Amino acid sequence: MPEEPSVRSVGATSAGDWPGTDPLEANRAVRGELGGANLPFLPSLPARGPGSDAVGRTLGVLDELPFDLQPHGWRLVQRPGRDQRRAESALSSDINALGDIAGAEEVPAPRLKLHLRGPLSLAAGVHLHNGERVLIDHGARRELYASLASGAADLVRRVSAVARGAELLLQLDEPDAEEILTGRVPTASGYRTLRAVDRREATEAWDLVTGSALAAGAARTVLVPGGGDVALDAARSSTASALSLDLPRISDRRWEALAEDIEAGRLLELAILDPRAALPQVRVLAESVLAAWRRVGLPVSTLGVLTVTTRPGLESSTPGEATRALTRLAQVADALDQVRVEG
Repeated sequence: MPEEPSVRSVGATSAGDWPGTDPLEANRAVRGELGGANLPFLPSLPARGPGSDAVGRTLGVLDELPFDLQPHGWRLVQRPGRDQRRAESALSSDINALGDIAGAEEVPAPRLKLHLRGPLSLAAGVHLHNGERVLIDHGARRELYASLASGAADLVRRVSAVARGAELLLQLDEPDAEEILTGRVPTASGYRTLRAVDRREATEAWDLVTGSALAAGAARTVLVPGGGDVALDAARSSTASALSLDLPRISDRRWEALAEDIEAGRLLELAILDPRAALPQVRVLAESVLAAWRRVGLPVSTLGVLTVTTRPGLESSTPGEATRALTRLAQVADALDQVRVEG
């Protein structure tokens, strides 16, 4: 059963990417800033190059689906090669670094978030041998969904082995969901668009990965459906424990639907900080959340369902800027939690 909002504390986390190329330094910085009620994450480091990007990193967890990198992007192939080994090696380095840092902590973090590309956006970002996106082929999509579900479970087990008892959460990033569900993804030629994926297939794919991760020991899943009403409506029908949304893009109509979900026990991540912009003051960020909460009539006692996070783009910052962003989010979470307690 979901925890009662009143007994939870507001937390802070981030989208998942981190600047630089050193996984030890990245894990040390993330875990140093996101202690207490906050939610540290296993950082990915896109600056290392292909295989550490969002799609390549997720391909690295697939079960029995080899891949390589072509000029037009990632592609499924018949047998593993150098590109696949690079992606798998980068992820292994990240997990090993996490184990080293967590193993040296006197009090290990009680929670940890993992992040992967979701099944729909992965199908849009990977190509078949003929150059078309996996998204074009129903059978190939199904095979990819199943492979991702199996691979996500294995990732949960691998990280659990080094995370010293931390409760694991799996985040599925679906930045292309709205375009996929409304038929706006271009073909390889660019002259037409691919047929929209049915919402039921989307929900079933998300639930397949979610169920596999939970069966492997994950405590919760977070679904990031990107922008758009169609994607959000589909995401609300999923079994994901939490949704992660960009606060400025949530309309009043969407807030009314989210309020129903919150009252039913669903958790919420709100992206309130743009890593590419100047760092706002704590009061400004906290008030942006409280204004939305008041507008939809949610009591401040329910703020405990909330985790504040960044929008994507933290990997383009310097390590110092990224660290300051996490510090600021943790300060905002503390301020909001004080409002909840005093409520």
